[in-house]
Amino acid sequence: MSIEYERLRLLWPDHLGLARGKYLPKETAGEGTKHTINLFGLGFDRVIYDHPGAMLHDGLPDMDAEVDLDDVRPGWEADTAIVIPDITRLGEPVMMAPRNVLIDEISRWADLGYSPVVGVELEAYLFEPDGSGGWRPISTDGAYVYGTGTAVDPTGTIDLIMETARTVGISLESVHSEFDNGQFELTLHFSDALAIADDVFLFKVMAREIATRQGLLLTFMGKPINARGGSGFHVNLSLNDEDGVNALFDETAEDGLSDLCRAATAGMLEHHVGMTALVAPTVNSYKRIQPGSLCGYWANWGYDHRGVTVRVPPTRGMGTRLEHRLGDGSVTPHQAIAAVLAAARLGVENGYELPPAETGDCIEEASTDVIAPRSLGEALDALEADSVFVEAFGSAYVDGFLTVKRAEWERYRTWTTDWEMSEYLPFL
Repeated sequence: MSIEYERLRLLWPDHLGLARGKYLPKETAGEGTKHTINLFGLGFDRVIYDHPGAMLHDGLPDMDAEVDLDDVRPGWEADTAIVIPDITRLGEPVMMAPRNVLIDEISRWADLGYSPVVGVELEAYLFEPDGSGGWRPISTDGAYVYGTGTAVDPTGTIDLIMETARTVGISLESVHSEFDNGQFELTLHFSDALAIADDVFLFKVMAREIATRQGLLLTFMGKPINARGGSGFHVNLSLNDEDGVNALFDETAEDGLSDLCRAATAGMLEHHVGMTALVAPTVNSYKRIQPGSLCGYWANWGYDHRGVTVRVPPTRGMGTRLEHRLGDGSVTPHQAIAAVLAAARLGVENGYELPPAETGDCIEEASTDVIAPRSLGEALDALEADSVFVEAFGSAYVDGFLTVKRAEWERYRTWTTDWEMSEYLPFL
């Protein structure tokens, strides 16, 4: 498809879930560009934290953003096309880039004879100005779960996001309002793992920018409102064999699930605690991960059970899939998908034993005492301690991630919050 454009917008995902990049004029776009590699030491506070991958004491050298003009896609800005560049240095992939981690993980599955197929369910809140310089959920008193139309989207912003997604070639499977007012579920159609990660990454950027143009704020934070539900990032995984057949399905098994499916599920549960920081990467994420919140709190699995971490939807045959429910919307898509795939692969390679399916309600009881970490600090310690998972995911990436995120946790741990002022100041 020929795409007409006057400038090319480079967008690529970093370790914080931010979309880094540059605008390049059409005439020189094919030459690519450069960024300083110390980007991978940055926190949200714009401080560069020292770790080997950031090369802070090595002169802050460049890395390359290499552009293949065959990968150019339609953009949502006037006269502007989009491309996700390859991030390399000295001709080699930079392994602090989450997209490169995912590419490496996909190749490891290919060595086993399988191709991961992924679909992603996103949840997000739409906010409007509160008149005092802040934000509040959009006013939709008549909204309800599984709602559509003006009752749940009075400004037409979600409609505009859907229309733009079609225009730029991002395939949505479904869109509807979620349980709480102002919250939406946006599901992207399944594809191969890298393609869906790219689409989700670009979709999040596009959707937030469309909302901004409408004077609104679309947030994928895990728990932006105290009294309402959280926003998840559900990874739906299938594995196709070399003939293109879904290898999670076994028609001879009583439940239709293959040994490969059971092993992959066991891997996700075995590394449930260790992988949490990579799929729930912010301080706020742990306000969502609570018992009874349908969010992957326990290390369990079940048949069509939304209270577990790994849900097995009822469809069989080519539609057989595993739904991993622990992640939240703040995560970098490539990072989350790579983490799920790495844990699943370890289950296949190491032959972990799958525990029985969950029979509890996961509201008041569950069949396991193994739970996700209760804070970002605990999650970072658990990630570092899970050396098997760290090696599988990529130790260079994890080293940098731990450095930046531990600084983030320490800033939070030592910061006096509005809650503390409200709770204690009148009395102490």
